[in-house]
Amino acid sequence: MAPQLEERQLQASDGVTIAARFVTPANPTAAVLIAPAMGVSQRFYAPLAQWLAGQGMAVATFDYRGMGASRPARLSGFPATIMDWAQLDASAVLGALEHQAPGLPCYWIGHSLGGQILPLVAGHERLERIVTVACGSGYWRENAPALKRRVWLFWFGAVPLLTPLLGYFPGKRLNMVGDLPRGVVEQWRRWCLHPEYAVGVEPGVRERFAAVRTPVVSLSFSDDDFMSARNTKSLHGFYANAPCTLLRIQPREAGLSRIGHFGFFRPEHEQTLWQRYLLPALRGSEAQLTATARTNSGPAS
Repeated sequence: MAPQLEERQLQASDGVTIAARFVTPANPTAAVLIAPAMGVSQRFYAPLAQWLAGQGMAVATFDYRGMGASRPARLSGFPATIMDWAQLDASAVLGALEHQAPGLPCYWIGHSLGGQILPLVAGHERLERIVTVACGSGYWRENAPALKRRVWLFWFGAVPLLTPLLGYFPGKRLNMVGDLPRGVVEQWRRWCLHPEYAVGVEPGVRERFAAVRTPVVSLSFSDDDFMSARNTKSLHGFYANAPCTLLRIQPREAGLSRIGHFGFFRPEHEQTLWQRYLLPALRGSEAQLTATARTNSGPAS
């Protein structure tokens, strides 16, 4: 029997409506929430959600307020921050998923920003596993060299000039990230200009990271132009009290020419990346992941 797909409108605790999708197999054995990256619609994660449901997991995806199917008719002046996305939107979806799949182990897959906000989400302490994908600090001086040249113009030119003028950031027209609510992009800018990212800007965030005890597996990629190895190590270093496994994957190790910041979620990588790396990460098989990495680190044949 094919998994059931349900599109729902969830209400966050402040009354804002969040668009979410639930993919549920007949007899799920676990539940998974996929938290999106900055400016990325939940539609992008639909192939992975369907595949995970085929592995017996109930899966939820969603759009942050102001994004995708949760976007209002007029974005200019729409009130939203990244803290709202974490503390209100993601928290509401996690609660709904737990209600949808009561008593089942619950996992979190966070892509980029979706991995950064985890400590701010209500109920994260009930998670069994956390997997971050292409996730790290956004501090611009630690960005990959190719990106660093572009983000200077982004943070010191486009964002401070256009956002106050239009009441939102018109990223879609500029082919930069996508359209973002003003409060989101301005908060993100403050984070990215600080060496300790959100931890160095927002009161209490350092303590929120330190409070996480759930095992964390980071899957990052050597050809990711957005997240350097330094970015990845920096962010995961704030998990002072959680077991962390950081796996830096080279595309050739998976028989691929390119993965980058977004490639992990493409359906053609079901066997090369999802089966090989994601399932062991979700199932707590760090030994298998470590063995895979050790095997793949030898000389190319």
